[in-house]
Amino acid sequence: MPDKALIRTLVEAWGPSGYEYQVRALIQKEVQNLADEIRTDAGGNLICRMGSGGKKIMIAAHMDEIGFIIHHIDPQGFARFSMIGGLFSSTLNGGRVKLENGMIGVIGLDGEPNPYRTGTATLGDFFLDFTGAGASERVQVGDVGAMWRSMDVQGSRVIAKSLDDRIGCVVAIEAMRRLKGVALSNTLYFVFTTQEEVGIRGARVSAFGIAPDMAIALDVTPTDDIPKARNASVKIGKGAAIKAMDAGHIVPPAVRDLMIKRAESAGIPYQIDVMTIGTTDAAAIQMTGSGIPSGAISIPSRYVHTTSEMVDLDDVEACVKLLIEVVEKPLEAV
Repeated sequence: MPDKALIRTLVEAWGPSGYEYQVRALIQKEVQNLADEIRTDAGGNLICRMGSGGKKIMIAAHMDEIGFIIHHIDPQGFARFSMIGGLFSSTLNGGRVKLENGMIGVIGLDGEPNPYRTGTATLGDFFLDFTGAGASERVQVGDVGAMWRSMDVQGSRVIAKSLDDRIGCVVAIEAMRRLKGVALSNTLYFVFTTQEEVGIRGARVSAFGIAPDMAIALDVTPTDDIPKARNASVKIGKGAAIKAMDAGHIVPPAVRDLMIKRAESAGIPYQIDVMTIGTTDAAAIQMTGSGIPSGAISIPSRYVHTTSEMVDLDDVEACVKLLIEVVEKPLEAV
């Protein structure tokens, strides 16, 4: 089963888009004895090669998490902020945040508590409260932060911030561990990418440099197993989700069918993922250079882009097994 200690290390790390260096250092420590070659490219992506010969397969999981940047501090010391990635206003009030320097703050909402408030709050209605001792000297315009919450485990369920997409990074690392010492049929490039949450930027840079024959993105996908769920097609605890389409990517049928065939032949539980909101690194990779056939293996997740994202360890394990089945054997035409 997936390493819970590794999951905790990565999800509790700090690393909003463009500031992934702390997460990159943690991942590099985990994989430095697994890869044949490790380098960091100009986009900040950590690229780990395993094997040589055969087809080149790129596996992408993004290191960054949603966050914010401070753009104004009022005379009382309350900070206004702009988002880095997709923050949902309905989940912000009372949340905790952490700055790069370790300062912990609270997200407040203008005028709260107000039982008579009507309408939906916008991002401009929120502020950050860092008004404790010494805060005025340690919080500045331009400071970057991320949401903060520690990880909890309930049975097979993991609840944490930034499972999007540190759990994808865990799937990649677990696969690397199990493939160490295996005679590989392909050259594998495990890429831990940057700035996915602000426009799938890092994946485009790394894919251009690698020029793979095929690519697989590892990322979370919303589930439809909560009350009145919309825009999702998978359930938590029912296995790996094989992407068919999302808002930015139609998976080539040959890539999708290859994953289905490998899952069925190995007895790996799977479901088909059609996600109508959002996309993954695969959307950028597929349009790099002269085009790269790209697919995605998705980890079903509830409460995406909150501080209490939830995944099931059995699904994570299914994703690890499916990834290995796809990349270890000779690559069929895609």
